[in-house]
Amino acid sequence: MAQVEVDMVKPSEEQTLYAGILEKGMYLGLLTLLITFLIYILGILDLRIALDELPRYWQMSADQYLHEAGIQAGWGWVALLGYGDFLNFIGIAFLAALTIFCYLSVIPTLLKKKDYIYSILALLEVLVLSLAASGILAAGH
Repeated sequence: MAQVEVDMVKPSEEQTLYAGILEKGMYLGLLTLLITFLIYILGILDLRIALDELPRYWQMSADQYLHEAGIQAGWGWVALLGYGDFLNFIGIAFLAALTIFCYLSVIPTLLKKKDYIYSILALLEVLVLSLAASGILAAGH
């Protein structure tokens, strides 16, 4: 039986940097979710919506729920971070933004390598993701 030789391709500097930030960010996001969940279940902070009221909201559409609960869509949750049931949004938002941080981190490396095409693509990715996260292009309202 012939033995197949496989060339091991090493990741580039920017791939390693991206992966390292993604890994650390994932653990930080997970820790944030765990801590905020503990704050929620231990009742350290008051709840915006009492646990016994939750089943009433389960059958509602998202728009109806937001209206009935008096919650603003989009980034309206930021104003509610004093409540235990909204505190977990911090970890969720951080994990959602992690890709933006990763792309921002590799741009200097790409520029140093004079890899202008990938630098522009990474910057465009940051701009598109940031625009989408901003809520400026809100859809469904």
